[in-house]
Amino acid sequence: METSTDSTSPVISSSRVEGTLVYNPQGDKLGSIEHLEIEKRSGQVRYAVLEFGGFLGMGTDRYPLPWDLLKYDTEKDGYVVPLQKAQLEQAPRYASDQPEAFTEDYGRRVYSYWDIPMW
Repeated sequence: METSTDSTSPVISSSRVEGTLVYNPQGDKLGSIEHLEIEKRSGQVRYAVLEFGGFLGMGTDRYPLPWDLLKYDTEKDGYVVPLQKAQLEQAPRYASDQPEAFTEDYGRRVYSYWDIPMW
């Protein structure tokens, strides 16, 4: 069962989040959501994994962003994050061909980098 596409609905299907564009507050496109990482026990989204960098999909890296960083902007039909490309370039990441193991230690590193309290 697909979640409603009605913009007034408070929920959205993960399949509709994947591929959504991500911008900084100045309107610069940073990348797109590759996928979500969901905490098994609570069911809460922990990360939106941002695909960023590379050229024509080659050489892109994956940047796990704490879900709380993203705010949906209906005018942009995408997410806005309070960061610049330079910050993103220094953030924890992994290559697309080497998936990261989302351990507690890795989570602490990601949340610490973005200065967000870990769940």
